[in-house]
Amino acid sequence: MTVNARSGPPRDRPTKPAPNPPPSWRRYLIPIGLVATLLLLFLPGMVSKSPTAVDYGTLTQQVTQKDVDTLTLAADGAITGKYRSTFQKGEAFTSQYPTGAGGVDQAFLTQVTNPAVVPNFKATGASSSFLGTLLSLLPLLLFIGYFVYIGRASRRGMGALGGLGGITGVGKSKAQLIDTDRPKTTFADVAGYEGVKRDISEVVDFLRHPDKYAAAGAVGPKGVLMAGPPGTGKTLLARAVAGEANVPFLSVTGSSFVEMFVGVGASRVRDLFVQARKLAPSIIFIDEIDAIGQRRGTGIGGNDEREQTLNQLLAEMDGFDPSTDVVIIAATNRPETLDAALLRPGRFDRQVAVPLPTQGERSAILAVHARDKHIGADVDFAVTARSTPGFSGADLANLLNEAAIVAVRDGRAELKSTDLSQARDRILLGQRQGSNFLLDREKRNVAVHESGHALVAALSPVADPVDKVTILPSGMALGVTEQLPLDERHLYTMEEMTTSLAVRLGGRAAELVVFGEGSTGASSDLSSATELATRMVREFGLSDALGPVGYSNDSPQYLGGQQLSERVYSEATQRVVDTEVSRLLREAETSAVDLLTVYRDALDSLSQELLEKETVDGDVVRAIAHRAMAAKS
Repeated sequence: MTVNARSGPPRDRPTKPAPNPPPSWRRYLIPIGLVATLLLLFLPGMVSKSPTAVDYGTLTQQVTQKDVDTLTLAADGAITGKYRSTFQKGEAFTSQYPTGAGGVDQAFLTQVTNPAVVPNFKATGASSSFLGTLLSLLPLLLFIGYFVYIGRASRRGMGALGGLGGITGVGKSKAQLIDTDRPKTTFADVAGYEGVKRDISEVVDFLRHPDKYAAAGAVGPKGVLMAGPPGTGKTLLARAVAGEANVPFLSVTGSSFVEMFVGVGASRVRDLFVQARKLAPSIIFIDEIDAIGQRRGTGIGGNDEREQTLNQLLAEMDGFDPSTDVVIIAATNRPETLDAALLRPGRFDRQVAVPLPTQGERSAILAVHARDKHIGADVDFAVTARSTPGFSGADLANLLNEAAIVAVRDGRAELKSTDLSQARDRILLGQRQGSNFLLDREKRNVAVHESGHALVAALSPVADPVDKVTILPSGMALGVTEQLPLDERHLYTMEEMTTSLAVRLGGRAAELVVFGEGSTGASSDLSSATELATRMVREFGLSDALGPVGYSNDSPQYLGGQQLSERVYSEATQRVVDTEVSRLLREAETSAVDLLTVYRDALDSLSQELLEKETVDGDVVRAIAHRAMAAKS
């Protein structure tokens, strides 16, 4: 198994520079043009009040009364000016000087040219000017210049797949092309997942030897859907297929097809397949295909942009000629949401599960991610793999990175086993706080609580072994009891599950035995125990009262969570479920209380050990449990 991580297998690096992307400033031209137009059209009116129109006769009286401060007489007879501040609040005015048959008004001209009457007089040419006309046309000129520019740019071309940014490239595919002459990622760079490699190796063989399939009348797989939890290396596996087949690899994300403009997604899908056919044989990789491949008809209305994009994808997958040697590989974390038409034979012929890595695969993944790190002699990746069940490849890469940070913090360049252990605790539990975080009585309560968990597990034959117990607060946990299974199990018996309930309630049981009452410290234990008991009754059919029935839920298959779907059973059945869950929890608590009452000396001994040392290994817990059992026998 592998992941796309910084320290992972080698990534493809180009041997020649990619075409320069369009300049980022181009996207701002249209907004700037719009803003400039609005400013030129509306700003003058907002900044200054429109001048008052005054007839000529009234204006001559105002001039005689010395109410005019500024007056400008244009050659075409247009009069503009401003009143004195003491008259009309100094507002601007416009008027028209009489010209033509009436002759020249010499008295008016004599008054306005007298500084004592009009302090500021000026005679000019025509009122309209070329500059004013040019300014009024400036927004139009900006728009024309912009469209002339993008027209010339589109004729020059901006690359095979990238398209022109902005308006002319909105319908172009955003796929990233990895050419055939670049270094390849192969199956040798992918740690683990031998079964997955075998499932998709036929795709490689089909792209390498299409004639062999054609001679037998067989059609190679058109599509491969890889589904699994996040971080399990689905993208890297797809890249390894392209590397093994030595063909172009077109990578695109599902979300890049959908935009705010209707029809853009379908246009990009068409453009993507056109480019893939030109480069055939080739591989199209669509990451997070659930962004466009979700079931149709689930929203209000059925003709939205996402459904049009999905319809175009369905048509392209089913419509292109098989002889073009184009294979589609898609990845998703939510296969349960995909449209049924997308999963039928002829489109995605192969559905490959990429689960979390097994213990052996985790060890191999750790070795891959440790290539660029200095690993100490005491580090055993097999032990680390055993202590990290449920970790994905990305989690393991992060684990090694956190361990390297711990080593640097201690002034070392070499990683030790303690660094990996601290990094694991940091990832699972959060930042560790000092022991003085708790009051003395709270510290004793936590020690008793964690001793209860550890002893119930150590005294139960089918429980997972205890690896470590600590009362140092970490994150939201005041103390932690860690259990590590000897082997990875996939099936659990009724005995194993009831024992797990008793272990989860062992902390509360210890508080009842020692203090005679419980505390709020058991809240998370109660929550996890209730969830497990509910699944035992409702899903696993492990209740005699309810019988062999199971009600599934709609929780995501690979994204975690246990959100129950709309209830499909009656209120009477719900009462039975509640009663059985309560019974299982009470029986588990009683079992834990009885066990700890019998071995009270061991509980007190382990609690005192934790108070003194704060962290105790599983060997110490087992030694105390064995001495207690030997004394009772």
